[in-house]
Amino acid sequence: MPPPKAERAALVGLITGSARRVDAASSLDELAGLADAAGAEVVLRVLQERPRPDPATFIGSGKATALAGACAEADVDVVIFDNELTPAQLRQLEEKVERKVLDRTQLILDIFASRARTREGKWQVELAQLKYLLPRLVGAGTALSRLGGGIGTRGPGETKLETDRRRIRTRIATIQRDIDQVRQRRAQLRERRHKQSVPTVALVGYTNAGKTTLFNRMTRERAAASDALFVTLDPLLRQVRLPDRRELLLSDTVGFIDRLPHTLVAAFRATLEEVAAADLALHVIDAASPEKERQMAAVRRVLEEVGAAHVPVLDVYNKTDAITGDEGRRLADRDPAAALISARTGKGVNELVQMVASRLALDTRRITITFDSAKAFDREQIARLYRVARVVSHVAANGRVVIEADVPRRYIARLTTPDRAGDGVDVG
Repeated sequence: MPPPKAERAALVGLITGSARRVDAASSLDELAGLADAAGAEVVLRVLQERPRPDPATFIGSGKATALAGACAEADVDVVIFDNELTPAQLRQLEEKVERKVLDRTQLILDIFASRARTREGKWQVELAQLKYLLPRLVGAGTALSRLGGGIGTRGPGETKLETDRRRIRTRIATIQRDIDQVRQRRAQLRERRHKQSVPTVALVGYTNAGKTTLFNRMTRERAAASDALFVTLDPLLRQVRLPDRRELLLSDTVGFIDRLPHTLVAAFRATLEEVAAADLALHVIDAASPEKERQMAAVRRVLEEVGAAHVPVLDVYNKTDAITGDEGRRLADRDPAAALISARTGKGVNELVQMVASRLALDTRRITITFDSAKAFDREQIARLYRVARVVSHVAANGRVVIEADVPRRYIARLTTPDRAGDGVDVG
């Protein structure tokens, strides 16, 4: 059976006020990448300059008429706006151009719907779609009946879209309860990890910055990595054991994007809380992107929105194999505290691991500590010590166990608590 024919898309951007044309064109390029990720073929691009958006048609009645003609000439199936449109604007534009009209938010939600694989991921996407849809139900019936298939229609489905507000609110409440249960389970797991003193490092960054490739490199996993946008939706959490037996947990998260829909951020809060609870965030940056400054700012905004602004951040410039030596030196000079790596080739990744170890106080000190083998607590501590430290010697005699070990600095305080003061702890 041949694959379905790609929808032909027109992209529309608006330059308002003091906004620069080059920025609007760059944003339209990103929208083209999103359209491609949704399975559309971009055949037309339109940039309109206005002092402010038109309340009725966003781009103005005359421009909307011209857009309709251009869409007919290019045989366009769907018109995608690089902004969020009001319900009234969506209806007016669909009447003017006589084609399906989507805004940036709908497009991103559609991509997330097509990428979601786990039950939780599907819940989160459906929640975001329903919250976006709810205020847009009035008068949407005729427009929705024309949608048919294609991008912008995945997820809840047409029958759900045409249900009344009461049923949608009921569905939202049901999904929210399910997601809240996931949040509680995650919180319990985080508390358990905290008690075990295993630090967590979260990978964050703009979509397609190379987070999953770095995750695979550090964990020896084979998580799906691609040049497509938003490949990772469901959080991955894996143990990383360093060569000297030190351990940490590494989590891969959903990629961020400029103007990430608020409904999506809210729906994915259970997932993004992993970042807020991390001991360290690795901000993975595409060093080869001409838009890296804008992308870095977008990531910082989302981190603030999910309550993760307090988490220590280590900037990691990835894809350095795609830039010149001079460009790499300029990056290093401008941000000497950052790591410069290529997750694809492995260059700089060992140095990054050492930087992470230092930032997490995983750097070790040699200590000698005496345990009472008759005490259950001490036996648990010995077992834990073998998990988190490199044991140099272990001598057992007369009910006492003397261990010399290289212990992560962050863990020493747990072994040298006041109740152990008489047990011969010697921190070298």
